Amino acid sequence: MDSSFDEPDYDYAASIAGRAVRSMAEQRIAPTPANFAVWYQYFAGGHDDLRNAIDLLIDHNRPFDARTNQDLFETYVAPQVSAVAVDTSERLHALMGTAREFLATAIADNHSQMRAISEVADQGKAGVDPKALVAQLMNELARAATKATQLEAGFAEKTRELDLIRDSLTRSEQRARTDTLTGLANRRALDEFLHKAQATADWGEPLSVLMLDIDHFKSFNDNFGHGVGDQVLRLMAKVLREKVRPQDLPARYGGEELIAVLPAADLADCAEIAERIRRGLAECKITRRSTGETLPNISVSIGVAQYRPGEAITDLIERCDRALYLAKGSGRNRVVTEAELDRTGAAG
Repeated sequence: MDSSFDEPDYDYAASIAGRAVRSMAEQRIAPTPANFAVWYQYFAGGHDDLRNAIDLLIDHNRPFDARTNQDLFETYVAPQVSAVAVDTSERLHALMGTAREFLATAIADNHSQMRAISEVADQGKAGVDPKALVAQLMNELARAATKATQLEAGFAEKTRELDLIRDSLTRSEQRARTDTLTGLANRRALDEFLHKAQATADWGEPLSVLMLDIDHFKSFNDNFGHGVGDQVLRLMAKVLREKVRPQDLPARYGGEELIAVLPAADLADCAEIAERIRRGLAECKITRRSTGETLPNISVSIGVAQYRPGEAITDLIERCDRALYLAKGSGRNRVVTEAELDRTGAAG
């Protein structure tokens, strides 16, 4: 994703900037450079994923807290080039230079040895003592073997260095796709997984998502502090990871909301897994690390929805989100599927 801005004229840029600042003030978003970049991009247009994400948050009156703002910036705006990538590029250039030197040396040695052996052959035709020719030939072959061994050792060393670079890139890529607090996939990884799963689901394979949110999380934070709140989020992430299947993707959606994408699972399958998650979290005991005291049990509300072939992923998420809010509005600590949305709408 290219996060660079085009160079618009002054009046247009000032208009976009003004709208961004006003909206940030309305949402009580700190006017930091990162937050401003997000909202400037939002009003400048041309970034559908960012616009859909913010519109969904606004439509459901979600707070733009520090974590949500950071997620938006890192997922949709932040450049992907990091110090690790720059360092890796420099190391690769150095390695390629060394490899070229090795190959040039190998080619030169090969030519030299071919000439030496050719000279031995010419001496054989001239009637030189065969004993001396054999000794000379053996000497040339020994030199060639020594050079080959040295080159092989050099290549082996550089291969090990390439392995280290590959491992570093793998770890860097993993960090770029992981939420630092929960250890789950972040929004970038979630979006990639969803779009790949969508391609399969459009051919008829079921695809479902579940979204969970801690009940009364604000009061929990107010009473026990954000440090304990973070501990609860990590606990939620652990239970979510344990209860979904190996082929599923658990991720952090934003704030205290977590999400899981379940390929090859219909609505009933997803609801069953969601119920296991809800029960698992209800059974957890939370201990405050600083004092050792046992805190009140937590509960979660979970919404479940199934993908409809051909629809936009944002529509699927929106239905799942509505089911989550219906779960909260009908008593919390429960699982609600999109089927109940239809029944509620029909009853209304």
